[in-house]
Amino acid sequence: MTNGNSLDPWYDSYAQRTAGLSASEVRALFAVASRPEVVSLAGGMPYVSALPRELVTGSIDRVMTEDAAMALQYGGGQGLRSLREHIVDVMSLEGIRASAEDVVVTTGSQHALDLVTRLFIDPGDVVLAESPSYVGAIGVFRSYQAETVHVTTDEHGLVPEALREAIANLRTQGKRIKFLYTIPNFHNPAGVTMSRERRIEVLDICRSNGILVLEDNPYGLLWFDEPAPQAIRSIDDEGVVYLGSFSKTLAPGFRVGWALAPHAIREKLVLANESAVLAPNSFGQYVVNAYLDAADWKGQVDTFRGLYAERRDAMMAALGEFLPDLTWTKPNGGFFVWLTLPDSLDSKGMLPRAVKELVAYTPGTAFYADGRGGGNIRLSFCYPTPDQIRVGVKRLATVINDELELLETFGHSTRPSAVTEPRSTVVAPPPNIS
Repeated sequence: MTNGNSLDPWYDSYAQRTAGLSASEVRALFAVASRPEVVSLAGGMPYVSALPRELVTGSIDRVMTEDAAMALQYGGGQGLRSLREHIVDVMSLEGIRASAEDVVVTTGSQHALDLVTRLFIDPGDVVLAESPSYVGAIGVFRSYQAETVHVTTDEHGLVPEALREAIANLRTQGKRIKFLYTIPNFHNPAGVTMSRERRIEVLDICRSNGILVLEDNPYGLLWFDEPAPQAIRSIDDEGVVYLGSFSKTLAPGFRVGWALAPHAIREKLVLANESAVLAPNSFGQYVVNAYLDAADWKGQVDTFRGLYAERRDAMMAALGEFLPDLTWTKPNGGFFVWLTLPDSLDSKGMLPRAVKELVAYTPGTAFYADGRGGGNIRLSFCYPTPDQIRVGVKRLATVINDELELLETFGHSTRPSAVTEPRSTVVAPPPNIS
């Protein structure tokens, strides 16, 4: 046994990669945000109360009546065949033509993201990601000792020319780029959607440079005004690994997601899945499969769409009423709005005061691997009611205006001087533009 330190006697024994394990700023907020008096605009929790209980209990009853012996047993590393066939039908709604043979069921799409990273990343390899990017992905990449390089994003998604420049710069430095990670639909956290033209161009850039595309699409069916363009995977079935999940369109508690991969990658994903968990959750798979067999699941997705659209509209109205001088993105689906603060404010430093005012949000720093994001806030509209959203935004406006008043009085920024960053790389429209 090594000496360690006074807090952890095993400190000197850990693998080097554990240095990349750190608490998510989003997860750290859950304890505070769960207090009933706090309006949480922080976590992206689906509003599962809109899922009729009888749909779930009916599915569970059918499983326990008809398939209990199998549902309570170990399963295969690739997942239940009939569920994989349903998954193919789900993906067809976004233009994907696939075989159930190339689908691997995972314990949520976060698990699929971890497995793909595990397969491809050696310490020091580079992952390209949007600027900003999903906090859970950044944590996975860090845990495998990858370098995450952010690529500029605007209101139409990833900027192709910025992608070309990033690739060229990294190649000049002799670095190995393993894949591009992207959330093209209703981006988390930015709320923007990549245009079809850009999807084609981004894919062409990656093809020509031998870079795999990892397309993460948990929100794709939750569109409001019009569907997003068809999936990147619908254009290319060899250069894209597609990640999907039932967490947003059914319920996250089942922990059922999937990866659709080219054949050779799929084989390795199955082996990695078996190595990590032996087999994905059998009972959850059987219940989700029974739900897709019997329920009007498309109708339920429509219900979620309407509910989230109403809440998006409530947030747009509240921001326009209480923070008319700021800018933000207007999502056409999903869960999130990306708010840009005045130059002098620091979203992370301001959070304790916000919690004191009984409103929680996620600071933009959570969505960068390099310390940026102090000038931005992610606001989530999926869980609170429209009335709660209005109250929460009003409280947030009080915090922001009080901070600005303090700055006017004392004349210095609340942003840490050690952090040098451009303003948000997501170009937000003026707040009065729909």
